[in-house]
Amino acid sequence: MSQNTATQSLLPPFNCDLLEAALSQIVREEVLKTGLQKAVLGVSGGVDSALSLAIAVKALGAENVRAVFMPYKSSNPDSLGDALKLCEKFSVAHETVEITPMADAYFALAQNTPGAAEMSTVRRGNVMARLRMIVLYDISARDAALVIGTSNKTEILLGYSTLWGDMASAVNPLGDLYKYQVFALSRHMGVIDEILQKAPSADLWSGQTDEGEMGFSYALADLILFYWLERRATKETLKTMVRAHGGDENVVDFVLKRVERNAYKRVMPVIAKVSPITIGREFRTPRDWGM
Repeated sequence: MSQNTATQSLLPPFNCDLLEAALSQIVREEVLKTGLQKAVLGVSGGVDSALSLAIAVKALGAENVRAVFMPYKSSNPDSLGDALKLCEKFSVAHETVEITPMADAYFALAQNTPGAAEMSTVRRGNVMARLRMIVLYDISARDAALVIGTSNKTEILLGYSTLWGDMASAVNPLGDLYKYQVFALSRHMGVIDEILQKAPSADLWSGQTDEGEMGFSYALADLILFYWLERRATKETLKTMVRAHGGDENVVDFVLKRVERNAYKRVMPVIAKVSPITIGREFRTPRDWGM
């Protein structure tokens, strides 16, 4: 048994039928309560966006969902092919917006600034993630459609996501699903094998994979995060579990430090309080107030 299989065996099973019904109902209600009927989302050829597309189709009907492919010149061409196959299977309309001209224009500007250092792959990736969200929100305005999110619970906890980039959306059906749940529900809802069988990647640069960039597997991260958050396990308990399944116990400290260090990504920006009634503190309203 592989380390990934062994760690995943310790995570609880769940009812895919119930989860599919619940998530599609939530998406349907959150879209329709705004007075709109359509949804738009970026589809990368990865499992997260594929599952969000499947849920959106179940919620709103294929005729009300639009997928947008937003490749950069270094993106893997197979990803675009997989995204196309996915949309064809779910009968979803799609369009391609090439972000290379936009991204390269900014990269050239940033690197030609006097005294500027060469842009790292992380900086470039952040720019691309935010450019893609600019495109999605513009299409959202064009088509009167809400943007559907694609970030899962594991990524959000780890901070493996970009503020105002892939974290931005009107409703996120995956934000309470660990990565192992994303894969299981994707299989259940008919996501194509080409997507299910490849290594998760944000496809920000050639050869990039999520697990390679993070330095540990999603299976190990899910194990640590689930037992720490849902079962209140101590660090020592987590380290014992990791060691028992052939993992490096130091990953526990690293994972939990990432959760702590990226807390700011999981809350709205701080508003400096200088009056008796401050938005978000004394003045708090439901998201759908007035709808």
